[in-house]
Amino acid sequence: MTHGSEELIHVHVNAIFLDFYGTLVHEDDRVVSMICNEVSERAWVKCDSQEVGRFWWREFSELVRGSYHESFRLQREIAKLSLEKTIEHFHADCSADRLVQKQFEYWMKPDLFDDTIGFLNSLEGYKVFILSNIDTADLIAAVTHHGIRVNGIYTSEDVKSYKPRKEMFQRCLDENNLAADQVIHIGDSYSSDIVGANNCGIKNIWLNRANKKKPDGPDPTFICKDLREVAMLLSDIEGTKRP
Repeated sequence: MTHGSEELIHVHVNAIFLDFYGTLVHEDDRVVSMICNEVSERAWVKCDSQEVGRFWWREFSELVRGSYHESFRLQREIAKLSLEKTIEHFHADCSADRLVQKQFEYWMKPDLFDDTIGFLNSLEGYKVFILSNIDTADLIAAVTHHGIRVNGIYTSEDVKSYKPRKEMFQRCLDENNLAADQVIHIGDSYSSDIVGANNCGIKNIWLNRANKKKPDGPDPTFICKDLREVAMLLSDIEGTKRP
């Protein structure tokens, strides 16, 4: 866990913003790997699954970046379109419709991290909100599947844009009468969560489970390796408020 005592003194938290996939539940890496393997095995162009994955991610990310306001697309649509482009690029003999269904099924029933429930139970006294780059129905299905209860859920579909754009963060602040300096945002994606929170002046915790190197850009307010460390950090922050 990285933080300084001076930073702790100046943090006052009334509400917690939480990313979902990669933070509370595992990402869909296993399913994506299975899909990429099948595409590479059925491709006319020589490639391996890593090449397929890189191409698919580039196509997916480009569509996400261009998806906001009148040009907004649901994540399911983006996943399917980017996979179709990937299959076409590698001339693979397989169906995007069939393969992407495996990803959609996972989004609705993702695997919990083993530190998630204990962490959520430690947040008593805070208002807690989930902010996720996912379609509303998929997130509600996943939250319901795991019995997770929070004060509110905000999705890319709700605001017609994706993190790191400001809209999702700002909607949650506005609708809950919160100021940016009353909130801390926790997420695993540097580009979506940390950059997005910084864009709104919200202090943040980069949940860096894989010990990744920080990309170029703003420094996270804090860095933690798992949710247990996050809980300890929040406890330390609470401790600085007491006389």
